Amino acid sequence: MHHANYHYGHAHLLARYCDLSDPLHPPRLQGYLQHGWNMGDGLAPGTPFVGGSKIFVWSEETRRRSWSQGRRDVIVVGAPFAYLLEMEPEPDDAPEPEGTIFYPFHGWEGQQISGDHQKLIDEVKAAESGPVTACLYWNEYRMKSVRKIYENAGFRVICHGYRGFWWRDHNRDFLVGQLKELRRHRRVVSNRLCSAVWYGALAGREAAVYGDPMVLDNADPTFGGEPRLRRQWPELYGYQTDNAVTHALARQQLGADELAHPDELRAILGWPASTERVK
Repeated sequence: MHHANYHYGHAHLLARYCDLSDPLHPPRLQGYLQHGWNMGDGLAPGTPFVGGSKIFVWSEETRRRSWSQGRRDVIVVGAPFAYLLEMEPEPDDAPEPEGTIFYPFHGWEGQQISGDHQKLIDEVKAAESGPVTACLYWNEYRMKSVRKIYENAGFRVICHGYRGFWWRDHNRDFLVGQLKELRRHRRVVSNRLCSAVWYGALAGREAAVYGDPMVLDNADPTFGGEPRLRRQWPELYGYQTDNAVTHALARQQLGADELAHPDELRAILGWPASTERVK
């Protein structure tokens, strides 16, 4: 099982959806699961790939791109976050959401970002009404110098936790916590189009992308980079966007209409039949 299949608790969440008796210890996935939204073939650039292995992608659009890159055994299963929404629909009596959750573009173990956080904060303050939550990725959250800038701005500063790396230290409830935070807010914004923006749009929140996209060290330009994001999904860019349009696009990008039945998904992933329903 490739270690990225565990990122953000994806394998654990799918095990829960599939009613496996022990979702805390999911069986090995027979292939590579797309672990984040991207405009490429579903795999992170440079991912070591064993030829002939299955690739489980989130959308039909990604499957077609993967096919164009020479991948052949590519199967659309939908995003784990979309399965979470199926399992945990928003309650009818949920509190009225308010304010904005802001996801600054982030780095990771192998690459850092450079940019002016204060300038970005000033733009968010000018554009948003109501309280603002800044959700920093673990990489920036652990940098006290960066976290302090957002705290000094008066933002509520949070982190969804560590995605995990090489089969260690995973926050299995990463997406569960993220969904809870998204539902708490009326809007989700970022300075780059990313998974969190699509998740918010799919969850029925206003979604927008604006501000300095910042620069990622040694970014791989294979699929077009930030300029392509703006060209291909202009509907998400700007201070105000059309909710119906962004929600429809999110359904496409996250494969929300491609989700498999638990029995079907178990067969696709190479998992055993369920013997006990998980609560």
